[in-house]
Amino acid sequence: MKTLFIEQTVNKIGQEVELFGWVDSKRDHKKIVFIDLRDRSGIVQVVGDECFKKLSAEDVVYIKGVVKKRPEKLANPKLKTGAIEIKTKELKVVSKAKPLPIPVQDDGYVIDEEIRLKYRYLDLRRPRMFRNLLLKSQVVTFIRNYLVDKNFLEIETPILTKTTPEGARDFLVPSRLQRGKFYALPQSPQQYKQLLMVAGIERYFQIARCFRDEDPRRDRAYGEFTQLDLEMSFVEQNDILTLTEDLFTKLVKKIFPEKHFTQSPWPRLSHQFVMKKYGTDKPDLRKNKKDRDELAFSWTIDFPLFNKQTEEDYFYGSGSAKFAPSHHMFTAPHPDDIPLLDKDPLKVRGLQHDLVLNGFEVGGGSIRIHQPEIQKKVFELIGFSEEQKKQFSHMLEAFTYGVPPHGGIAPGIDRFLMAALAEPSVREVIAFPASSGGKISVMNAPSEANEEQLKELGIKVQTH
Repeated sequence: MKTLFIEQTVNKIGQEVELFGWVDSKRDHKKIVFIDLRDRSGIVQVVGDECFKKLSAEDVVYIKGVVKKRPEKLANPKLKTGAIEIKTKELKVVSKAKPLPIPVQDDGYVIDEEIRLKYRYLDLRRPRMFRNLLLKSQVVTFIRNYLVDKNFLEIETPILTKTTPEGARDFLVPSRLQRGKFYALPQSPQQYKQLLMVAGIERYFQIARCFRDEDPRRDRAYGEFTQLDLEMSFVEQNDILTLTEDLFTKLVKKIFPEKHFTQSPWPRLSHQFVMKKYGTDKPDLRKNKKDRDELAFSWTIDFPLFNKQTEEDYFYGSGSAKFAPSHHMFTAPHPDDIPLLDKDPLKVRGLQHDLVLNGFEVGGGSIRIHQPEIQKKVFELIGFSEEQKKQFSHMLEAFTYGVPPHGGIAPGIDRFLMAALAEPSVREVIAFPASSGGKISVMNAPSEANEEQLKELGIKVQTH
């Protein structure tokens, strides 16, 4: 197995090594030719002769050589391997590269995004993009280890599930075995994680893929995204906020040691307060908004349980209902406000909590409804028809078999990284994102299905 340059060269002066990598750059000094050889761990300088003249940028090569210490005045302190170089004994060209359609040595911000996404496998070679993926991997690993240490159980939930009106358009998947019926890709594991609480799991988490057919924007990728999904039984809202704050505080200190917090503990602000003072429920509380290393976390709480229903709330009710959920239909009302469900629903506070970072909502959650009668009441207030209520019959039945009080939160991994790294778009921290038009350019998706596939599924396509 190939070892990385950093592991193989720095402390092996005088030893022979074998390297595989990409030619990052070439400097021709006639009889002596230098190349910077790159792998995922960095760059090492390689010294060769005229045989190096045939090399081009991004060629994949094999080098056998001896690690030499550079003269002190020629050392490069900017590189981890800057104190050494490799004196070549053998060169093999493994794979030639034609000129790249996009440069990969710079940060890439000025390149048209559609072109970058078309050649994403090249775009990911640039150091900034690799750094983002590396940090994402480290973040997920830290989260997993932290929660396992807290006795959380990691459980996968189905990707093929049921279409229910949850707040965004579903992606539908036709069933071959039950023609005329459809699965839906999960907008989140919301119902499954609540059912896991009914099952007595008590502490669950998942690095979950979520799918929503909604318009993209700067902080939201089209189609799919990754979130930390967690749920706990026998907890109050404070327990969830305290755990989440401890997790992200320790994560930042470990993985982003250059970052600093605007305020700690994080402020907990009511929805009414932030809307009045900042005009938004996700205020940017940084003292210096030009400081890329400043992280201003805060909580927004005490949201109204309901908003007035608008035409955009097409997925709720029959159109005659007056109310739509502020968060989602499983959010519990504040215990003190339960009598207002019958008297004045718009005054009911929900036990919702939003995690805010530098002006972005990077996570949301709530204490859930666990009483069937209150869940039914919320369904009625948002105007669910009998048919829509039946779509949640599995939840209502499960709640009759002894369900613990429970709640959770779902921080977005992609959005957190975008905000923490001050990237201009969430697509900068996703390996193969969809474009703003919903196209996976590198694979030319979506694409047409052939007639045999459609016939097997009992589907006819109308393009108008």
